[in-house]
Amino acid sequence: MTDADPPPFYQAHIFVCTNRRPEGHPRGCCAARGSEKLRDYMKARAKELKIPDIRVNTAGCLERCEFGPAMVIYPEGVWYRPTTVEDVEEILQVHVIGGGRVRRLMLTDKDVPPPKG
Repeated sequence: MTDADPPPFYQAHIFVCTNRRPEGHPRGCCAARGSEKLRDYMKARAKELKIPDIRVNTAGCLERCEFGPAMVIYPEGVWYRPTTVEDVEEILQVHVIGGGRVRRLMLTDKDVPPPKG
């Protein structure tokens, strides 16, 4: 970000992959792993907590299917793989509200999909 850039529209902009692939696809998909339920919970809970300047969006494939459900939080660009509503709650409390990180749920540079072949 430079001084010439406008301020962010949201303090936290969260993209949750809800991509759906055919059953049995070798890479799997986030929707089959419950990402829609997790997205819905995150949206409702953020509203309930009255977190200001947050947006939780549905995303198509984020290309980390093997590690899903996948989500990414901007402006930091931190990737997570929550599997339960308790994980989502922890991300909201620790990352979004508290400014910390939930290390045990983070996807890192080591979590990359296999090369396309």
